[in-house]
Amino acid sequence: MLLLALGIARPATAQGGVRQPPTAVRVVGDTVARRPAPLNYFFRSLAIPGWGQASLDRKLTGALFIGFEGLAISMVLKTSAELRFLDRTDSVTAASRRGERQDWIVLLAFNHLFSGLEAYVSAHLLDFPPDLRVRALPLPGRRTGFGVTIGVPH
Repeated sequence: MLLLALGIARPATAQGGVRQPPTAVRVVGDTVARRPAPLNYFFRSLAIPGWGQASLDRKLTGALFIGFEGLAISMVLKTSAELRFLDRTDSVTAASRRGERQDWIVLLAFNHLFSGLEAYVSAHLLDFPPDLRVRALPLPGRRTGFGVTIGVPH
């Protein structure tokens, strides 16, 4: 039995006892498009709002996050300067300025978070068809429905 099993397991030879070279294997490239890592874009935009959006070629969205970041930082600096002046003069409006500065700091933190979340979702929806359309359709009986049109590449 052992000799029979070894005889079967031995590679086959062509007539005359000469081994044929193995046929060439053709390697086919990957046909599936590589998707970006969404967490990578999340952390980019968490660090610098708009960076993840800009790398996903969503420049307008990234510019909006950067613009709000600049506004929030400038307002934090402005209220901090006003607060220093009010603290030196012992003004009663210093408490309201402290609250205003805290509000701008919270908005700054939320801008970072929302920028990261938006970049994360955008990376997931990168291959979503851009020509999605929703429209109202008239139905019998004075009712209205809706229709969705999705373009499918062929």
